[in-house]
Amino acid sequence: MKVTYKEVKSDILAKIIKGDWAPGDLVPNEVDLAETYKCARATVNRAMRELSDDGIIERRRKAGTRVRMSPIRQARFDIPVIRDEIEDKGASYRYSLASRSVRVAPDWLRARLRLPDDGMVLHLICMHYADGIPYEHEDRWINLTALPKAETANFAENGPSEWLISTIPFSEAEINFSAGLADEKLADYLACSVGDPLFNIERSTWWENDAVTYVRFSYRPGHRMTTRF
Repeated sequence: MKVTYKEVKSDILAKIIKGDWAPGDLVPNEVDLAETYKCARATVNRAMRELSDDGIIERRRKAGTRVRMSPIRQARFDIPVIRDEIEDKGASYRYSLASRSVRVAPDWLRARLRLPDDGMVLHLICMHYADGIPYEHEDRWINLTALPKAETANFAENGPSEWLISTIPFSEAEINFSAGLADEKLADYLACSVGDPLFNIERSTWWENDAVTYVRFSYRPGHRMTTRF
């Protein structure tokens, strides 16, 4: 019978509750856990991500995963599929690919994602609409060393978020939120005025030690984001 991520999560949590793995203990790595549970590594990864989101374990690059000294409550930020987000609001969804290019990663992106000097990336500019009104501007960069097939993927009809979610998991994510002002280009894309306040989300993801993607989403004035505990 195929082992599910929920079963893996439940068993790991039981070990922690019973004290088999005490606060501060190093948790076995994903490869060893996948062997133990006779399942795919991606199954273990999802279970571990949820335990981390729940504040039960702490995952650190190169330092491994440990049971937290004391569980914490923290806000959760899911990585949404924009199509679902818009349709859940009862609106009609439309997507548009504005531009696509392959190039050497610029200096700021190499520094942010720890890419080599000659790292090649796919750069996409996309728009998402709700009932024909601009909803989200997407400025996306994909590391072609980690995902070479992205170079030939068809992003003309479906957005890169949907493709990435179905293609590769992530072991680490960094999310930043900021306020900004619309410049001429963004004002044109979002049908607002130059200087209007915008809500921005920047997200970087990695799979193990390989950077996968960096994206910057920009939203029109009045956008609201909800999180949960």
